[in-house]
This record gives sequence, C-alpha cells and structure tokens, in this order.
Amino acid sequence: MDDQAAGSPQDARGVPACYRHPDRDTGIRCTRCERPICPECMVDASVGFQCPECARGGGPGAGHAPAASRPRTLAGGVVTADPRLITKILVGLCLAVFLVQLSLGDRFTDHFQLIGRAYIPLLGSVEGVAEGQWYRLLTAMFLHGGYLHLLFNMLSLWWIGGPLEEALGRARYLALYLISGLAGSALTYVIAAPNQGSLGASGAVFGLFGATAVLMRRLDYDMRPIVALLVINVIITFGWGNIAWEAHIGGLVAGVVIGYAMVHAPRERRALVQYGTCALVLAAVVLMTLLRTAQLT
Repeated sequence: MDDQAAGSPQDARGVPACYRHPDRDTGIRCTRCERPICPECMVDASVGFQCPECARGGGPGAGHAPAASRPRTLAGGVVTADPRLITKILVGLCLAVFLVQLSLGDRFTDHFQLIGRAYIPLLGSVEGVAEGQWYRLLTAMFLHGGYLHLLFNMLSLWWIGGPLEEALGRARYLALYLISGLAGSALTYVIAAPNQGSLGASGAVFGLFGATAVLMRRLDYDMRPIVALLVINVIITFGWGNIAWEAHIGGLVAGVVIGYAMVHAPRERRALVQYGTCALVLAAVVLMTLLRTAQLT
C-alpha cells in the first residue's frame, strides 16, 4: 500500500498532511479509511482514532465499522451528527430571554438577575440570594443588559463554544458551561456589594475561554491566539466600568480546572475524573454561597 491514502495531501518531504487541514503534518491515520488526520480531527474510537466522517458512519471506511462501541470525541463524549447543537440551543435561549426582557421590562430582569441582598422600598421587602433565592445564580447567566452586551457574549459563545463542544461532546460541554457560569455568579455574590446587580453569560463564556486554552495546549497548538484573546478580554474586564469582573474570573478559573480534567483524564477512569471534578467545583460554588449567606443574614 502507498504511504499516502487516496485523496490526501502530502508535503515535499513525503510527510502525510491531514486530509482536512493540508497545512498540518501528521503521522496518525484513521483506523477505518486510513486517511491522515491531525489532532483536531482525531475521534477517539475503541481501537485507535477515526476521522470525523468515518466516526459518524458516512466516510470511506463506513462499510467496515466495528460494531463494538460508538466513536468518541477527544474527551470521551459521543460523536453526534450535529456537534454544535448545545451551542445553538444556548444562543437561542439567551436571545429568547432577551426578547422577554424587552417585552416585560425591568420588573422581569430585577426578579431574575443576580443580587445578594436588596431592599425594595416600594414593596417593603428584602430579596436576593441571601434570602434563599439561589435560582438567581443560574438565571442571571441568561440575562443581558443591552444589545451590545448580548452581541459580544453571543459572538464569543458561537466562535469559542462550537469547536469546544465538538471536542468535548454535548454532556461534558454543557456541564462545563453551566458550572463555569455558576462559579462566576458565586464569586460575584461573595465579593461584590450585596445590592450590586449582575447579569450576563460572561462568566460561562470565560469558562469556555479557559477550557479552550487547556485544549489547545493538550493538542500542542499555537497558544498565541487564545492568549491574546484572553489578554484583550481581561483588559476590557478591568478597564471598563460597570463590568462584573468577579464573574469573569470565577468562570475562567472554573473553566481551566474543569477543562483540564476533561482533556487529561486517563481513559480507564475518564468519566469518574471528569464528572468528579465537576462535582468538586460545584461543591465549591455551594460552599461559597452558604458562607456568604451566613455573613449577610
């Protein structure tokens, strides 16, 4: 058999290049169709790695697929026909909630944004997370303060979230997104003034930034683009007023921790390490919330 599979590129040195990314040399081939594949295109299978097409059952090697197990992503998630479905749903949900905000006004936003404790003179009551409204830690992640706020977060979610979902798989990606957002909300609750309102998907999006940096390091990609993007976002976070930097930092730290567990967990106990780390981060969120609530009440 020739050194190069039919239809795959090869550079002047005779080193195979990925059939989907001709500028990347690789020594790995799909175990079903034998086309060269780079780390980004490698889908973890029961034996070796497969290209995305064969993993979904539609590639040249589809007729020779072993029936032992379903193909897996780099992090162990199941390969699906639409690898960006969760990202699309999250974007759609944020857009739908923003339309509700525009329709119902501030009363709706005030009821679901993150706030530790606030006295409402007209209602004669005190409300917030400190009074047991823990749902605000979650609902604030889907609210936005204006068109630009929504636009920046949704563009970031689409650009960063889509490829990350494809690499992790749906369940792991959703766990990363939600827990990173909750970590951002919890740190805001702990550090910010009790009556300071906070809302937006930024904490969760920063979690995706952190996990993407870990993934790129794992695949030995050029880190400069993601580092530059993070630096720019950190400068904006601390350079502009009216930004809840606590949510950004909390989400980023959670994203790095969970992302590391997702892509570095040993295969033989991968699910235990990955979801165990998610549980630990979530436990930290609960502990921070309890301690801050005890301080305020």
